[in-house]
Amino acid sequence: MRKNFTNDNEIKSEIINLSAILDLPKGTEAFVSDIHGEYDEFAHILRNGSGNTRQKISELFTGRLSEDRQKKFAFLIYYPSEILRQSKEQFTKQEDLEQWYFDVFNQLIDMLRYTSIKYTRSKVRKAIKSDFVYITEELLYADQNDLTKRSYYREVMEDIIELKMADQFIISTCHTIQKLVVDHLHIIGDVYDRGPHPDLIMDHLMNRWGSLDFQWGNHDILWIGSACGSKLCMANLIRISARYNNLRLLTDKYDIDLSQLKDFAAEKYQPLPVFTPRSDTGDNIPNDDSVYDNTVQQAMAIIQFKMEGRAIKAHPDFEMENRMLLHKLSPDRTSIEINGENHPITNGCFQLVDPEDPYKLTDQEQNIVDDLIRQFIDSPKLRYHMSYMMNNGSMYLKYNNNLLLHGCVPVNDDGSMQSWTVEGKSYSGKSLFDFFENTLKNGFQNPTPEDCLNSDIIWYLWTGKMSPLFGKAAMTTFERYFIEDKALHKEVKNPYYSLRKEEWFADELLKEFDLNPDEGHIVNGHTPVKLGHSPIMANHKIFVIDGGMSKPYHKTTGIGGYTLLSNSFGFQLVTHEPFTTRAKAIADMTDVVSTKRVIEQSAKRKTVGDTDVGDKLRKQIVYLQSKLNH
Repeated sequence: MRKNFTNDNEIKSEIINLSAILDLPKGTEAFVSDIHGEYDEFAHILRNGSGNTRQKISELFTGRLSEDRQKKFAFLIYYPSEILRQSKEQFTKQEDLEQWYFDVFNQLIDMLRYTSIKYTRSKVRKAIKSDFVYITEELLYADQNDLTKRSYYREVMEDIIELKMADQFIISTCHTIQKLVVDHLHIIGDVYDRGPHPDLIMDHLMNRWGSLDFQWGNHDILWIGSACGSKLCMANLIRISARYNNLRLLTDKYDIDLSQLKDFAAEKYQPLPVFTPRSDTGDNIPNDDSVYDNTVQQAMAIIQFKMEGRAIKAHPDFEMENRMLLHKLSPDRTSIEINGENHPITNGCFQLVDPEDPYKLTDQEQNIVDDLIRQFIDSPKLRYHMSYMMNNGSMYLKYNNNLLLHGCVPVNDDGSMQSWTVEGKSYSGKSLFDFFENTLKNGFQNPTPEDCLNSDIIWYLWTGKMSPLFGKAAMTTFERYFIEDKALHKEVKNPYYSLRKEEWFADELLKEFDLNPDEGHIVNGHTPVKLGHSPIMANHKIFVIDGGMSKPYHKTTGIGGYTLLSNSFGFQLVTHEPFTTRAKAIADMTDVVSTKRVIEQSAKRKTVGDTDVGDKLRKQIVYLQSKLNH
């Protein structure tokens, strides 16, 4: 809204403008979750608007373009640079290429006009690259029925070709269409871990996307926490990166020097079967990398267990004493007592655990941890990415009467809110989320490598039973590494996960967060929906959209992920088939086949006036009207 008006007519014009916007159709929201570093698949889904782009092409061009030409046009919008290169190679005559340019210009402008119909001119202008705003608007709003304008329209296109701007103009227009097909993007947690390129996802969002928000996931917390100075978050992060052959992400993208850790791990540890790294890409891991990942994983696991024991002992409020296990090892390290029973140890690597003080780091371990945490705090690119995620994110979000959260709301068996007391203050439900969010923001604004309650609470978000992002009684990392009894591997989920099938429970959750249960929904990630199970729960009030975008989950879920769409007509659940590779998709023009399912339809088409943005606009109108009365 303009802040300075020179006369009443300017104020009245602004009131008319804002009132008109209220009657425009509501923009499309897209919800995605648990991306886990799968950049190519995520970027493709953004490029195709979760299938929206292909649908709009069909609506607009059926009868004008064949199915094959529609597909080629769709891929031009998805990957303009690559498809331009391919397309231009087929022309040997300049006049044929120029005619192709004219055809593409017309198709793109028609498509842009169709996708921008629900937006104001000012909003469309902001989506266009500044270099091409004037040209694009001249073509977009030209009257094709006017012969003079038609001649002018062709002259503009001829000039674009003659000045060798055609490729740049096409690329810019394709990017604009990508932005407008989806008005707002919600990422319901876990950009990071497992997959190889979360850094590219962050760069893509920062450089190319418009309106979005994050609801932080448990894996994101490890990265945010490491940037805050949490040594416990960092230890878990490095261990997991080694487990999934992903340490190059740290060294090559975030400039973390792991050489001291690598040399230490090679000296103190020998490869063990249980620490063999996994490849989520399906590629074979070179032997040198495998040995490196294996020993680094061991070194960081032992450092992690030591530091966790110290943190747990320092904070009885965490109620995590059952996670202190190193002091329960037998003197010869061949067995351990858990819950009064002895269990044999396999793959033991406890040579640096002091029987007299098992949770004390050796001098070498301490030096390594101190060096690494300072690097994490000082990494410019890590700070850059995490700042973007923090500034645009939250523990939960209330948006258009919907509650968005990654994990769960910790509850008791009867559905009542579980309460957690820290330093004499109790938190539950919404107040628990707010407490964690404030703690995380304070930690990020004031990063420190020193051990403190704030830092340990950030780590607790990763692994504590009252963490809304974890949602389990305990994380059994130790048992999974060293004990073969699978009964001890089980991680018991919070009752939230069984209760969320019930409509009454969804209503109670919405009321806890001050939302209307008759109109609201809960959008959830974190737990992959297994093959044969429905992501739609509680009589269409809870949508679980972790469909397994991460490659390792494809066998579990049977699909390549979900996207939830909310437009002016209601909600649609989009099911994506597994993505192959970007190169193969472009070479073969194989789209991610998306199946759309309408899961809720509005009785009347929703407008901007029915949204949170509409509420803000009405407040602006009231303010402007008060200015007129003075």
